[in-house]
Amino acid sequence: MKEYIEERAMEIAGYIIENGATVRQTAKRFGISKSTVHKDITDRLMKLDPLLAADVRKVLEVNKAERHIRGGLATREKYRQAAGK
Repeated sequence: MKEYIEERAMEIAGYIIENGATVRQTAKRFGISKSTVHKDITDRLMKLDPLLAADVRKVLEVNKAERHIRGGLATREKYRQAAGK
């Protein structure tokens, strides 16, 4: 694995843990695709630092569990703005 990819995977892990960020937020922050973020944290990070990978996985599991709530809030806000409230 190239060194810059290893460094990116470690930076991504730190960002997700510090900010409780989603894959989408992380991809936007680093200017890469969601699939690249996912590959970095599931495959590459596991080979580099399994303990860090486990910590990242915990944050992502929380985000996944809350995903439906964020979606509902976004939809509510969308219709609230459309109604002019």
